[in-house]
Amino acid sequence: MDRGKVLEFLRQVPFLQRLPGSSLRKLAEVVQVKQYEVGEYVVREGEIGDGIYFILEGQVEISGSASIEEGNHSDLLLKQYDYFGYESGGSIQQATVVALSKLTCLVLPDSYSSLLQPKSIWYADESPGGLSLMEHILCLEPLEALAAASKTVDCLKLVHSLHAMFILAGENNSPIIYLVHRVRDGNSFATRRVDAKQNGYVIFTLFASFQKVEEGFEHQEVFLPHVPAPEMLLNIEELRERRLADPHLSMEYRNKIAKKKFIPWPIEIRFCEDYHFSEQSPPRFRYWLKVKGKLTDDPALHRCVLAYASDLIFGGISLNPHRRRGLKIASLSLDHSIWFHRSVRADDWLLFVIESPSASGGRGLSFGRMFNRRGELIMSLTQEGLIRKAKQQNEDLNSKL
Repeated sequence: MDRGKVLEFLRQVPFLQRLPGSSLRKLAEVVQVKQYEVGEYVVREGEIGDGIYFILEGQVEISGSASIEEGNHSDLLLKQYDYFGYESGGSIQQATVVALSKLTCLVLPDSYSSLLQPKSIWYADESPGGLSLMEHILCLEPLEALAAASKTVDCLKLVHSLHAMFILAGENNSPIIYLVHRVRDGNSFATRRVDAKQNGYVIFTLFASFQKVEEGFEHQEVFLPHVPAPEMLLNIEELRERRLADPHLSMEYRNKIAKKKFIPWPIEIRFCEDYHFSEQSPPRFRYWLKVKGKLTDDPALHRCVLAYASDLIFGGISLNPHRRRGLKIASLSLDHSIWFHRSVRADDWLLFVIESPSASGGRGLSFGRMFNRRGELIMSLTQEGLIRKAKQQNEDLNSKL
């Protein structure tokens, strides 16, 4: 049977829609096709099971002394897209299944049952002990709006664009509830709106569009700039240690750095040029980034991670020409947009090229591009942020507007 048709069938099985597309593709490679005639036994009560059966065509009747998994049948009849069997090898069948018509099943052997439980952002309640730090964050804290939206979309569709609007300043110590609205589900595209609510107020809204992967026209008119390879550059932790030991910096400044609580990021970043957050510089910047550790093979996860990582430094580049020692600045993201052009792994090095063409009216605009090491343009990004001189401590800033 054609594996493309198998994959199309599997993606419509409700039980499997919790899985990422990478797992479905693996399932499509290992399932076996079995056919039965009317009245033929598929499995018998008391026998050792072969695995999980997914009904491709036809109907079956269930009989036996054991209870059947709740929600998987109606009046002991199963039809197309239903399933029966066990996820663990060597289990004794507790029911008899008989074909009521010509029947075709896809059977997942016991030896591949682990494919039904991948370590992925689709399992926010599983123990994340074996995951990378970044995946651990997305599993334990469902605070990533794009991850919330991705979990509601057909797993073969990947986000290709997102547009986020920041409405109110959030509080670090209060939980955020993500409400996902299913705007549209089509054959090729799906659209989601996510409202992030905190303390009863919508503080953030995300629109995301998802597309089924397809081949198409390609061209690229921007190119990877000539920069040092990431292996030749220091990471943020190493730069911090170098500053602490730099005799050219005042002892007061070094003590200030040493006393400031340092929390390592789950993203490794290596600057291509010197960067000082308290000194004036041109409104452009380039750095390499990748997630620390190795991520699971879930393409949706990699895009969620990059959406998270893209906001770490991006908007602050519009402040570069205005920085000076002693000047306190307030900056907040107002909106953030991303377009994904090609497949990507967030645990491989990517070059982030940022420039800010304009700042005015208390707002700064930044454009960004991400390239992989082969020079392919992976993502295009924009962000507009609020940039102001910081208000006095007794002045309350309740909103980003």
